[in-house]
Amino acid sequence: MPGDTAVEAPVGDNDKKIDEPVKTDKEAIVEEEKEAEATEEKKDEEKVGEGKEDGSKAAAANSKKPGVHQKDFEEDMVYLFQFQRSPCIPSISPFCLKLESWLKLHGIKYMNVDHKCKFRSKKGMLPFIELNGEEIADSNMIIETLAAKFGKEMPAQLSAEQKNVQHAMVAMVENHLHWTMVHWRSRESDNILKGYKLDIQTMIGSKAPPSILNWVFKYMHCRKGMKKVKSQGLGVHSAEEIEQFGKSDLLVLSEMLGDKEFFFGDEPALLDLVVYAHVAQLAMVAAETSCPLRDYIEADCKNLVGLVSRMKDRCWGDHWEAATGEEMDLNPHIPKPEPAPEPEKEEEKKEEEKKEGEEKKEEQATTEKEEKKEEEKEKADEKKEGDEKKDEEKEKEKVEEKESEDANKTSEEEKK
Repeated sequence: MPGDTAVEAPVGDNDKKIDEPVKTDKEAIVEEEKEAEATEEKKDEEKVGEGKEDGSKAAAANSKKPGVHQKDFEEDMVYLFQFQRSPCIPSISPFCLKLESWLKLHGIKYMNVDHKCKFRSKKGMLPFIELNGEEIADSNMIIETLAAKFGKEMPAQLSAEQKNVQHAMVAMVENHLHWTMVHWRSRESDNILKGYKLDIQTMIGSKAPPSILNWVFKYMHCRKGMKKVKSQGLGVHSAEEIEQFGKSDLLVLSEMLGDKEFFFGDEPALLDLVVYAHVAQLAMVAAETSCPLRDYIEADCKNLVGLVSRMKDRCWGDHWEAATGEEMDLNPHIPKPEPAPEPEKEEEKKEEEKKEGEEKKEEQATTEKEEKKEEEKEKADEKKEGDEKKDEEKEKEKVEEKESEDANKTSEEEKK
């Protein structure tokens, strides 16, 4: 048949030819087109798969939390993330208090972020800072980084030996004395709640009933604190033994300070900042709350209480009172803008102004009315006076006429 193509099969071992069905040109073209379509579909499926994979990668990238909480940041502004204020002390964390006091002492531009204790650093710690879009955690590392960036040092100039002593004493305070304080706080929730007059609702920005929040705080925060104390190795000892550890550390610090203003002379060093931030946590505990370590420093380590007072005044000045008490201002060092008028008060003000305007109009109308009445009265009085004068003149004329007539009659009678 015209248009048919013969396909020759290969010859086998038996030299026999196997005839395959003969395909027309049309059938061959259709088959080629089908193969081409199958190849294209396979390529499209591969592209779609790649697209989905890329899309899932992009979605995963987008789902990641941003590394910076303060997105709209000011250049070289330190954004400080720490615990909320308390009525007794600006921060219930000695590490937060140490860092903020260092910032104040050196005049570093900073701002506390009101995050209601929701954020933690990537290391799971507070405090941490964000500087120019980067996060820095751990108070000591933060101070080192900022000191290098802004060229700041503690006022005291230390020798190599003094630096070694300072390093050892800071380690004792932050890794030993600190945990005796945590143990006291965590033994009972009242120690920290009543000791620093904390309001959990305000701290975490929750509307849940205080009784529930306090219960959660007791079984979450306090248990967690006790676990940390055990993990540090102190937890295996009795409460009395741990308390004695704290007293021994405080006595060493007190004897080292002696009669000096600061540990290494007339100017504060990092050790003074660290000791002040920790001892302040004891010295500021409310008087009605039982705290053996507070009672100990007030009785036997009064020079440490004096150090707290000197460092507080030097770093904070008037800001301490604004950051505690009823105000508990997170940023007392930042000037406050004038509060914008509330919408309701603005409407009330407009209504009052409108009312005053109406009253003024009424007063003016009343005044004008009274003035008009006075004018009318004056005119009536003038008219009355005029009429009376005319009457008097008429009477006078009548009298004169009568007198004239009488005079004439008398003269006539005399003539007769």
